[in-house]
Amino acid sequence: MLSPSTIKRLSSVDPLSDYQSSKNELLGSKSITIEQQKTDSWSLSHSIEDGIERVVVKPSIPSKRPALVMQHGMWHSASCWRDWQIWLAECGWESHAHSLPGHGRSPEQRTVPECSLAYYLRFLADEIQRHDTPPILMGHSMGGALTQWYLKYVGPLPAMVLVASWTSHDILKDSLWNAMKIDPLGTCLSPFLGWRFQFRNDQAVRKWFFTKGNDEAAQKLRPELGPESEIVLMQHRAPIWTPPAAGQMPMLWLGAEEDAIIPDAASRRAANHYGADYLSIPDAGHDLMLERNAKQSALQIDAWLKEALDL
Repeated sequence: MLSPSTIKRLSSVDPLSDYQSSKNELLGSKSITIEQQKTDSWSLSHSIEDGIERVVVKPSIPSKRPALVMQHGMWHSASCWRDWQIWLAECGWESHAHSLPGHGRSPEQRTVPECSLAYYLRFLADEIQRHDTPPILMGHSMGGALTQWYLKYVGPLPAMVLVASWTSHDILKDSLWNAMKIDPLGTCLSPFLGWRFQFRNDQAVRKWFFTKGNDEAAQKLRPELGPESEIVLMQHRAPIWTPPAAGQMPMLWLGAEEDAIIPDAASRRAANHYGADYLSIPDAGHDLMLERNAKQSALQIDAWLKEALDL
């Protein structure tokens, strides 16, 4: 656990200078192939390159559409996108999911408790720069915050999709009380006892991320969760953060009607700030891409992208 003074110092570092000074210390490290699959409709490649875990799913018939870059949220990794990647490939979309350092199978570089949003943004920007053609950016939860930070500090892309995203102005103001209600004991003691205590059993995971009764998804997700920085929560709010103004870039905001973390009303206000199209997914918790109706949500994203990009 970091001391309060350390948290205050690290969370107040200028984001732009932190972003510009951060870099991947594992560039040129040995590449590892974890998995390869191929079906009649898609192919999947799972590897670790330059210290970054990547899952790439491509449709069998190549397309000139922009690829999707998928950014996970707190405690999660690239694995959370796998089902959506396959379903979207069946709709003709190539997608690239990655794990931030210290998440999933990406080795830790800066110690995770000291990671900032600007540090994570550096790695997200690196993933986007790997593409010859600007991709579409999709972010879940904290990944949605990083999507907003990318828009502010780097610039627009063909489109952005925010999935149960952190809100536009102040994530603590919009979600802290909800987090306390989910698991008062875990929320209060996890800063001292760590993420393993916060997600100490399947029931706790279910309460955080899924609808009632979806115990199977919670059981499957729990081994995939990992440590996270407390600093990031302090940064997506004033005075460190102010959101950019709405622009002309197509943006879709997906809210989960049964999200235990981020209230639907707060998500709608955030989407309205950006002028984003808002889609509320019924019978879905915070991890809506892993819910029982996840395929329907993926198909709604496919339909929105085709209309927004005139495909």
